[in-house]
Amino acid sequence: MNITVFGGSQPKEGDASYAEAYELGKLLALAGHTVLTGGYIGTMEAVSRGAFEAGGHVIGVTCADIEVWRAVKPNAWVKEERRFATLQERLNELVLACDAAIALPGGPGTLTEVALTWNMMIVNSIPPKPLILTGAGWRSVMESFYNSFDVCTPQSQRILLQFAPNIQAAVGLLANRH
Repeated sequence: MNITVFGGSQPKEGDASYAEAYELGKLLALAGHTVLTGGYIGTMEAVSRGAFEAGGHVIGVTCADIEVWRAVKPNAWVKEERRFATLQERLNELVLACDAAIALPGGPGTLTEVALTWNMMIVNSIPPKPLILTGAGWRSVMESFYNSFDVCTPQSQRILLQFAPNIQAAVGLLANRH
């Protein structure tokens, strides 16, 4: 399967979150999956590196908007670059080109990616696919969201999200899909 991984750009080599993202990339590649990331630094780099070093195919989805905003180029472990002009086109590719998505901890960009994927499934713009939110932070954020906006998020929408306590459980949810 093609698995998109969403996550923050802040983790650096030596950080626990970088090591976790690296391990996720490795596990996905060893399971035979192609990995898609935003193609740059932080979580994207770590996942790409882990998948690449495990012999997997790594697709980096990049865009001019990001490179104008921040002096950054695709990371060294991207085997195939899919380049777009705008952030919106990049986001669409990350969502549309995958069979499943896994979200690691991240910032506003990661939240945008999760919300876009989730909403596109809600309105049937894309067929339902696994959208796995990994770590206690995501569960806490979403429970707060559900509690604060209960009437706005019926159960039929909530079931489109899956939660995994760690990356091993997230990869396990993918394996259980088949």
